[in-house]
Amino acid sequence: MSPLERELCEWTEVVSSQLPNLSRSQARVLALYSYGLVIVQSCGLTRIAVFLGLRLGRKENSVRQQLREFTYAGADKRGDQRATVEVERCFGNLLEWIIGWWSNGAERLVIVLDATTFKAVFMVLVVSVVYRGCAIPVAWRVVAATQKGAWRPHWEALLDTLAPHIPRSWMVIVLADRGLYANWLFKRIAKHQGHPFLRINQHGTFRPEGHRLFQALRHCVSADAPVWSGKVTCFKTKRLTCTLLARFDPRYEDP
Repeated sequence: MSPLERELCEWTEVVSSQLPNLSRSQARVLALYSYGLVIVQSCGLTRIAVFLGLRLGRKENSVRQQLREFTYAGADKRGDQRATVEVERCFGNLLEWIIGWWSNGAERLVIVLDATTFKAVFMVLVVSVVYRGCAIPVAWRVVAATQKGAWRPHWEALLDTLAPHIPRSWMVIVLADRGLYANWLFKRIAKHQGHPFLRINQHGTFRPEGHRLFQALRHCVSADAPVWSGKVTCFKTKRLTCTLLARFDPRYEDP
């Protein structure tokens, strides 16, 4: 067995143990794919196939086809008894794998929700763990960009899937940009003992605790008083009791 084959066997064992919902053959192909990705520092299928083909003494096309078919639905794969990789069943294990590398005593986690469009073809709803300036995807849902339908069931399903895999004693902050804010999203995060850190736009109202009247969010801060925080009731309709944090930096057009 060559050094590369030995390394691949060891990595396959790691992948198989950390993602137990994968079959042995699925873990083997994922290990092959991810090993090549790390070594060539690219997710390009051709580059990975060329590298692995040369190092393993296999034809480039056969390696490329093996890696490509890993992403196919079971019915589209060659041969009998080929199954679809059910990635959703790996989300919780993937999160646990990442958390397992956390330093002892660092019982806090920052999660970010993001929606990204790819060439008006499809939309990817992603839940990622933030770590040292990077966002590591741990759960996602792909939908057609032009498909009608609410995102709510997808986000709720993703959050519900991940919640049991986070230690209850940890502080979890969940961030999302203002395009994703929704009252139900705030409440769903809080239901799982998370701290919603959701951006909102300035077109709305709030009422500070102990006050009777609502006031415009856009008047909360100014260049002279650029920072404010307090317990409030946000919005006259679909009211939400929460903590409001406001900041107005000179380089931004809006607070």
